[in-house]
Amino acid sequence: MSITQDKVIHALTFVVEPDLKKNVVEANLVSNIIIEGNKVSFNLKVNNPAMHARKRIIDACDHYLKMYVSEEVEAKVHVEALPSNPNERDQEQRQYMSEVKHVIAVASGKGGVGKSTVTSNLAAGLVKLGFKVGLIDADIHGPSIPLMFDVVHEKPGVTEIDGNRYMTPVQTPWGVDVMSIGFFADPEQAVVWRGAMASKALEQMFTDVYWGDKDFILIDLPPGTGDVHLTLVKQAPLTGSVIVSTPQEVALADARKGIAMFRLDNINVPVLGVVENMAYFSPEDMPEKKYFIFGQDGAKHLAEKMEVELLGQIPLVQSIREAGDAGRPAVLQGNTLQAKALLEMTAKVAESVGESVTLAS
Repeated sequence: MSITQDKVIHALTFVVEPDLKKNVVEANLVSNIIIEGNKVSFNLKVNNPAMHARKRIIDACDHYLKMYVSEEVEAKVHVEALPSNPNERDQEQRQYMSEVKHVIAVASGKGGVGKSTVTSNLAAGLVKLGFKVGLIDADIHGPSIPLMFDVVHEKPGVTEIDGNRYMTPVQTPWGVDVMSIGFFADPEQAVVWRGAMASKALEQMFTDVYWGDKDFILIDLPPGTGDVHLTLVKQAPLTGSVIVSTPQEVALADARKGIAMFRLDNINVPVLGVVENMAYFSPEDMPEKKYFIFGQDGAKHLAEKMEVELLGQIPLVQSIREAGDAGRPAVLQGNTLQAKALLEMTAKVAESVGESVTLAS
């Protein structure tokens, strides 16, 4: 009986990687299959390369090869460890969020630049463009996303998958699934946590929540560069990051630090670009007029200097604030100046990760 690669692959579909809970073929863990007579060798990546775990999975490979290929098979399995950094793994090889195509962090060097406003509108804009979207509110000390989607009084659900219980995110009226620490705290009460507690809470939003099939998960980070950010880059399989800033130098100085953080060797997350929020003010009765209250093109110049894309220049418009307070993102406001700017920004973010987008003229 001849041994073929197809038969070997079929046999290995019965071998399950214990941490990923997927068969090793589905998870793209098998490579370099070589067949010489009744001898079969191949490389196998595993999540846990410790000796006892390595032996169990090698024994499983040998068992199923003998069962489905030939009793005479002599298997030689070269076991390799998967990268510990989730950003370096293929989508199929993640321990969680394996059904999520793109995970994008939205960050700012300092507070008050409208990062959460940009994130909520980016999420709603992606849904408007036809994508399936989730949003993690990781701004532990100031969770504002529930208010911006009018779900302050909602609570996450619970589901059971393969015998394990997971939380499910809150479904908003605008098609974005949201998880926030704000769902577990009194809205009137300050969340006062040390760094380790905040990091653990963030980690659970990745590991203990079932996000399902999503095109995008956005993560609204707290301002600055601290413990939560380090937890994020170690735990989340990030596709890239977006930096939000206003045009004035005091904000740009911190935005530079945010870009530099994602570019550190031990983090190495692509910066997809910069969003300039509050770029200019246009009076409602004179929309053709532009007043550069915080300076002109500051983030545009920063993007050029740091060699990243300028993803958008969002105007300072009263209705953006009102929309956030009312729980209906301004990107949904039809053909207005602000909706156009926010949707164009959204399209650029989607295109920056290889998605094809068509905006209505």
